[in-house]
Amino acid sequence: MPQPSDISRALSPARVIARFAVRVVLLAAFAAFGSVGFGRSLAALLWMSIILCSAVAVLRREALFGAVLNHWDECAAFGALFALVHVVSELS
Repeated sequence: MPQPSDISRALSPARVIARFAVRVVLLAAFAAFGSVGFGRSLAALLWMSIILCSAVAVLRREALFGAVLNHWDECAAFGALFALVHVVSELS
């Protein structure tokens, strides 16, 4: 049965937040095994996540300031985490 074209591809906010949380846990787990230290490894992985989320958002043509959560919002959240990790790792 064909689906109407007006159905959006937007996910529920809970699903997007769960996806983000799983990604952060995985990044932290991989950073724990980094040879250059946890802070630097996590910062590098967060930077790669920023690039990946922005590339996916561009490819999917998601709205930058849309009414629903999307990859741009994840990109901004990863950017905030990157800034936090970068500042904390510079202080210590």
